[in-house]
Amino acid sequence: MLERSFSPDATADVTEAFELQQVASEFRQEVDYRDAFERHCRWYADAAEQHRAELAAMQRDIPILHWFLGWRRR
Repeated sequence: MLERSFSPDATADVTEAFELQQVASEFRQEVDYRDAFERHCRWYADAAEQHRAELAAMQRDIPILHWFLGWRRR
């Protein structure tokens, strides 16, 4: 029968390897989170700029709807 014996050095190496893997995994998750947040911030800034441009264009438009609603009120 095969007998396995674990030396303290071997278990310490395994423990250290698992700890390094955990740290690497947490680091990857943090990088992914920050990348996603950066993409969201860029999308939000682009959408806000587009909305400001649309609002400015709408404010320059002729208020046709007011003409139709205005004659009813008079």
